[in-house]
Amino acid sequence: MSNNETRLEGGGSSGGRAGARGVKRPNPFVLNGLEGTLEEKNSDYLCPVCLDLISEAHMTKCGHTFCRTCLVTSIQANKRCPKCNFSVESTDSIFPNHTVNQQVLKQRRLADLRAAFTKRNKTAALSELRNYLSFETSCLGISDISHIITILQEKKEQLEAASEQSKYELMKDFLCELLKQKSEQMAAIAREVKMISHDLSNVENTLDGMEPYRSQASSCVPQESSSSVPNSSGVFLTEILDGDCPGSSHMPPEPLSSPIEEGFNVPLFSQACPESSTVQAKRKRMHLHFDELVERYLSMRVPGLSEAGLESQDGGLDQFGECISKFTQYSAMRPLATINYNCDMFHQSSNIASSIEFDKDSEYFAVAGLTKKIRIFDYGTVIRDTVDLHYPCSEMICSSKISCVSWSNYMKHLLASSDYDGTVTVWDAFTAQRLHVFQEHEKRCWNVDFNKMDTKLIASGSDDHKVKLWSLDSERSVTSLEAKANVCCVQFNPASRYHLAFGSADHFVHYYDLRNMKEELRVFRGHRKAVSYVKFVSSEDIVSASTDSLLKMWNVNKSHCVRSLQGHINEKNFVGLATDGEYVACGSENNSLYVYYKGMSRTLFSLKFDQKKTVQDQDQKEEESSEFVSAVCWRRGSNIIAAGNSKGIIKILQMV
Repeated sequence: MSNNETRLEGGGSSGGRAGARGVKRPNPFVLNGLEGTLEEKNSDYLCPVCLDLISEAHMTKCGHTFCRTCLVTSIQANKRCPKCNFSVESTDSIFPNHTVNQQVLKQRRLADLRAAFTKRNKTAALSELRNYLSFETSCLGISDISHIITILQEKKEQLEAASEQSKYELMKDFLCELLKQKSEQMAAIAREVKMISHDLSNVENTLDGMEPYRSQASSCVPQESSSSVPNSSGVFLTEILDGDCPGSSHMPPEPLSSPIEEGFNVPLFSQACPESSTVQAKRKRMHLHFDELVERYLSMRVPGLSEAGLESQDGGLDQFGECISKFTQYSAMRPLATINYNCDMFHQSSNIASSIEFDKDSEYFAVAGLTKKIRIFDYGTVIRDTVDLHYPCSEMICSSKISCVSWSNYMKHLLASSDYDGTVTVWDAFTAQRLHVFQEHEKRCWNVDFNKMDTKLIASGSDDHKVKLWSLDSERSVTSLEAKANVCCVQFNPASRYHLAFGSADHFVHYYDLRNMKEELRVFRGHRKAVSYVKFVSSEDIVSASTDSLLKMWNVNKSHCVRSLQGHINEKNFVGLATDGEYVACGSENNSLYVYYKGMSRTLFSLKFDQKKTVQDQDQKEEESSEFVSAVCWRRGSNIIAAGNSKGIIKILQMV
């Protein structure tokens, strides 16, 4: 019987392989895609009729094994064995093949295990494998277990090898990328070193050429200047009255190491300051801001530089030289005079100086604010006064709080003002007479500005979302621009009669050509809060202030921000903004005035207003003060700044 079974199984194996020839069958034992060597054994248990694993294995007298259903169907139809055509008269001559049934059962379980892995259900597959090895050991021989162990060992080795390969491939990619970046950095540094060496050589050659002039200058004895107006300390004040131009060759001395005395007619010079000490002080300031100067130098010189173009691109070096010269020219502010805008000690909340402006010749300046008064002061008289008391030349009483004043750039006596009632008024500043009153704004008017080219054109911005244009020849507005939010500030381009910029509560700066008012030329986006001031640094450059504590520089030909200036504090108030074309001054909510150079992002220096104790706040601690610098103005063509704070204290300051 065993020999027959062996022969029958052999025949079944041959028949199974023949029957399956040309038909691709799935491998019933694949662990995560790894095929085992049991494939040939699996084919021994395929039914020659249905080509599937034998179900209820039965065999004929001729020794061939089939599924019971397949065999019965074939006998009933043909009375013969499906394999060898041996005559089989009836189903009584077939009998079960228990050995094959046990092997098929084992194969089915292995096939289920493979299906579990194919579906990536690793937990179920491992559980099935553990159960199979735990409870079906009677069905497994030593060779089967050894084969399973071999498969698992091979799989382990492959996974370990794949893990190692992945690790080294990642390391290779990382090191290649790092090498590429460092090589690029090294090449960039090499270009920078070459550029720095070239620039250093140029500067040294220039200094060598200037040596004879330096020797002659050092041998000259400086002559004292004369003036017809000495101050109380015997120091001549021609330089204060005329104003030192920031670009002049003469440099004031460094401030004394002792605290600067505040008051009136403070001497500018106690003694002549040697050139060497001035250069040393500039060098010290240069090193304090060395990192930012490096960044500025590289931004001017390195981008787009070709290897053969060093000599043809020295313009950037001259530009940087101008930048470093301007940046180190001044180091502090010296108070020259102090004015109390309002002497009412019992209504301090209304003393805020909201606007300060010099006239076209810088001989007079107007101070306006929440006291509903516009006061005109003579600059020369204020500087010459030897007592802490200054009377205005004229005074204009308004019916509402004043938000802004603006002098005409052509007619010396004309002064425009805007107020909280939305009224725009044009005054004769020296007779205190109203010449024009424009009342079309529906809400508070924040800003007013005279056009520098068209002497009769005025612009105003209001909380009613409108910028209105007025003419001195018309009683009504000429036209208006519709904004989407409150208009907080407006200013004409100083070199054009058609272009103006305004800042809005929508966080944007809008730039318009009045010849096409349907669409902005530019919309400058970058501030995170309302834009409180816009000022033209030049015909192409704008500086804007916002309650996000940032000043931003813009170019009218570019949409992106050129530079951000930061250091002051501004979160809720209008703190004042002014520029002379090179430097920018703005107020701060820590009761200080900050000065920036337009080419650098950090503060040059600042000056804190002294705390003036009044009847109401004499017990108030300094750190609890809510005072802020609310108005700033630059005296044209000089290094003189006028600034006022929320207590109505006006200071005339000189940069030194």
